[in-house]
Amino acid sequence: MKIMIVGSGGREHALAWKLAQSPTVDEIFVAPGNGGTAAIAENIAIPDSHVPALARFAKERGVDLAVVGPEVPLVLGLSNAMAKQGIPCFGPDAYAAQLEGSKSFAKLVMEQTGVPTARSGTFDDYESAKAYLDDHPVPVVIKADGLAAGKGVTVARTREEAEKALDMCMRKQSFGMAGERVVIEEALEGEEASFLALCDGETVVPLASSQDHKPIGEGDTGPNTGGMGAYSPAPILPESELEKVCDLVARPIVRAMAASGHPFKGVLYAGLMVKDGAYKVLEYNVRFGDPECQPLLARLDSDLAELMLACVEGRLDPSMIRWKPQSSCCVVMASRGYPGSYATGKVIEGIEKAEDLEGVTVFHAGTRLEAGRIVTSGGRVLGVTALGDDLKSAQTLAYQAVDRISFEGSYVRRDIGDKGLAR
Repeated sequence: MKIMIVGSGGREHALAWKLAQSPTVDEIFVAPGNGGTAAIAENIAIPDSHVPALARFAKERGVDLAVVGPEVPLVLGLSNAMAKQGIPCFGPDAYAAQLEGSKSFAKLVMEQTGVPTARSGTFDDYESAKAYLDDHPVPVVIKADGLAAGKGVTVARTREEAEKALDMCMRKQSFGMAGERVVIEEALEGEEASFLALCDGETVVPLASSQDHKPIGEGDTGPNTGGMGAYSPAPILPESELEKVCDLVARPIVRAMAASGHPFKGVLYAGLMVKDGAYKVLEYNVRFGDPECQPLLARLDSDLAELMLACVEGRLDPSMIRWKPQSSCCVVMASRGYPGSYATGKVIEGIEKAEDLEGVTVFHAGTRLEAGRIVTSGGRVLGVTALGDDLKSAQTLAYQAVDRISFEGSYVRRDIGDKGLAR
């Protein structure tokens, strides 16, 4: 089987790494890929947003399954384009991808299906949004409706912060068309957790729990990032609760998509706020999280290619998913300055030494091959992932591996997994 993975981050390296372990997989293409995927697959120099070119390449090279990592190509209709070429695609069509591509669409579907979420209002003009702000207490959350590369959400703790966020979206158009419409919602209290499920259009099977760490600073301080590390399983979302949460936040959405004529095939990800045993949805993603994908795939004991085929062919069954009993921890090594401006082209050393540690895999995110050396090319550079008998041993091993790797200006959070250990 030939598989084409679309994307260039740590998630895509992890997908390639896991798919390469399947005896049914003969060849893997990654478009555009990174320095890590180049070692186990053929990188293809097509940006992940170039939908016609991606579909054309897949057809020309006889790809049997397309696997879409990031959200942008899904929102742009890559799954639809692949379908026109007769190529199965692990990832929803453009209509269902609006669950991530439009905050207001997701809110509407949640309201229609009874999924618990924060109270909110959606606005197309500044004056109406400002009037809503004036009538609601802070803190509030201001969200650009469309995709804004993870930067369109502001938790405003003061009236001044709320008005500034609104101004950035709707007047200054800092997020372009993504901010022409905004969703303003109450700020939920609690602790965040990540719930992911595989879907075949009808059947929904939860994956193991995980917990991401979005803010740049230790103790969850500073601006949000794409994710500074994650671990699995997460005590805040115990295995005994997974079916209950799936019934609450995933199966109603998948039924709604099927009823609309757009069956959801792929990964549905619900970002949850958990408080006193109650769950509310913060947002939906329509693909694996990054970095949650890395610790999840490190623990997955099933053939990922078979699981993905079962999803696209409508024959997913819970018995197909098996997990290793160990815990996993992924620590992101980032470029200093991220999520703001940062330097690139810094030589990375020590990856092989890190992977000499049993149970450690280093997933590349923002890297590229340059004159035979691996150098930095992004804000999030590596996802150093370790398996251990429990969370503490996985965490310890991950940081031992981190300390064997070096590049100029590297930065890591040193508290990935502490929340789980506190429980």
